Amino acid sequence: MKDRIVEIPTKAGRMPTFVTHPEQDGPFPPVIVFMDVWGVRGELYDIARRIGTIGYYAMVPDFYYRQGTIRQTYIDAEGKRISLAKLPREEHDKVVAKSAATPDWMIVDDVGAIIQFVAMSGEPAKAGGIGSVGYCMGGRHAQVAAVNYPDHFKASASLHGTYLISDKPDSSHRKLSGMRGEYYCGFAETDHYASPEMIAELGSILSKCAGVRYTPVIHQGTLHGYALPDRDIYAKAAAERDWELIFAMYHRQIPPYAR
Repeated sequence: MKDRIVEIPTKAGRMPTFVTHPEQDGPFPPVIVFMDVWGVRGELYDIARRIGTIGYYAMVPDFYYRQGTIRQTYIDAEGKRISLAKLPREEHDKVVAKSAATPDWMIVDDVGAIIQFVAMSGEPAKAGGIGSVGYCMGGRHAQVAAVNYPDHFKASASLHGTYLISDKPDSSHRKLSGMRGEYYCGFAETDHYASPEMIAELGSILSKCAGVRYTPVIHQGTLHGYALPDRDIYAKAAAERDWELIFAMYHRQIPPYAR
């Protein structure tokens, strides 16, 4: 595998992005890993490597780049990353503030820059269909990317995504009718960011969208954040089920090593 940091030119500056891909037989379909509220870190780089090893150009953009170098880590006595809900209020608010300073329209701009980078940079990334997987706020960002660039995103995945439906005027659910390809959502059984009512509403909307194949799974006994391997509430069986379904979707929509 080849790992490195590239800098993607955007309207706001240069966005550091971790990329990883096999050494042989490219170019490879690109897959964007959308970071969660904590920001980029080794845990997400390892997720990208897992994707890359089977024949993809996996990318982890640092969408907090406008705020400088943001690294947020809280470790418990067992070496696990502490979940947001378990942090003291003051620390919780510090973490969430970084997310609040990165509204969805910034993600739209930055994803446009990523698409252009893939097409023009000479990197071993195959132009055409793009895949994604996003966690927490990144789950919403995966949806944001898919509805704003439907001609590019063919295989999108949201894992315990936050606010996939909201009352904001620019909420991405208002554009779901334009989504194309496939969309997979993994939900926690207990998640105040994704209530059963919201999950049902999202399913109802997508059932009327002829251009997209939608697959939701609610993992029993899990909490928000279940899919991240270094988290204190990691649910391995649920996360592995997600990967089974996500990789099958990638193979259908953006086959690795495809000529």
